[in-house]
Amino acid sequence: MPAPRKPRQPAAEPARTPPSGGKPATINDIARLAGVSKKTVSRIINNSPLVRPDTRAKVEALMREVGYSPDPMARGLAFRRSFLIGMVYDNPTAQFIVNMQYGALDALRGSGFELVVHPCDSRNPDYIEGVRRFVQQQKLHGVMLVPRVSEDDALARMLEDIGCRYVRIAAVGLDRPERMVVTHDRDGAAEAAEYLQMLGHTDIALITGPSHYRSAIERTAGCVDALRRRGVEVPKARIVEAGYTFESGIAAAEKLLSGRKRPTAIFCGNDEMAAGVYRVAMRAGIQVPRDLSVVGYDDSPLASRLWPPLTTVRRDTRDTGRIAAAMLVHPEPDGAHPLASVRPHLIVRDSCQPPGM
Repeated sequence: MPAPRKPRQPAAEPARTPPSGGKPATINDIARLAGVSKKTVSRIINNSPLVRPDTRAKVEALMREVGYSPDPMARGLAFRRSFLIGMVYDNPTAQFIVNMQYGALDALRGSGFELVVHPCDSRNPDYIEGVRRFVQQQKLHGVMLVPRVSEDDALARMLEDIGCRYVRIAAVGLDRPERMVVTHDRDGAAEAAEYLQMLGHTDIALITGPSHYRSAIERTAGCVDALRRRGVEVPKARIVEAGYTFESGIAAAEKLLSGRKRPTAIFCGNDEMAAGVYRVAMRAGIQVPRDLSVVGYDDSPLASRLWPPLTTVRRDTRDTGRIAAAMLVHPEPDGAHPLASVRPHLIVRDSCQPPGM
């Protein structure tokens, strides 16, 4: 008579021995501890639907327990692309770039993606080739294009040709909705102009950004058109082009404030140039706002630190960066994404008053 078979014992759980020597856990450690393949762990990290929910829950709990964090570069090697988002910019305003980066980092936090930046000079004839090398060497998942490079159609075509997704941040819609964040600069400048006219100003000057920047074109047109609708014409002599920098604001203000008949108000294309107006006015004994009203654009930290605090148009640069980065990490199907917008609005402080008070 054959001996009775022993009951089959369930397979033992794999030993949950954490990595030794204080070294961080690797994907191989997670696979061993969870009793699954490395491929299964990789699928879980990358949110693949090809994993059973109970397996996913077990592995994710184990990763939290041992403090495992996926390496973006290693993930990139496995998937032949990096988990990196690029930000390409050519902008003279440091605070604008810093705020844009903060916004992008807000969107990427907890996503497994990292941010890398690439400053460039769009006046250089081979700058597009430099961006191409940056994208291909880093194997970028996608690219945020910040003004003014976002306004360059040739750059956008190059990225499309090499198969790199991108999002353009610009004053107006220049591309398909799923590739755009629009900042509506014309509307912000119009609101500033209407405020100055409402105070009673009719001799209003403009200090604009560079004429090859779409933002400068839109802000100038927004201000001039809004004043014209209210019966106020801005002579060409009252419009001075500058470079979005403090120093260029000084040079422009010296032109506008050195004549016999000074304007009673100046709208500046950004806060840096408005600070330059303050400097020239102070040296000339012109008091803001008693003798001269000043409005800026951006609502950078500088605006509230000037004295008197600057009335300015707020555009939420941090929120703009957050939206653009999120569009790259969580893309919608082509044609399904509504046009993303960040609306500017006027912040009234103490740098304006009715003329002649």
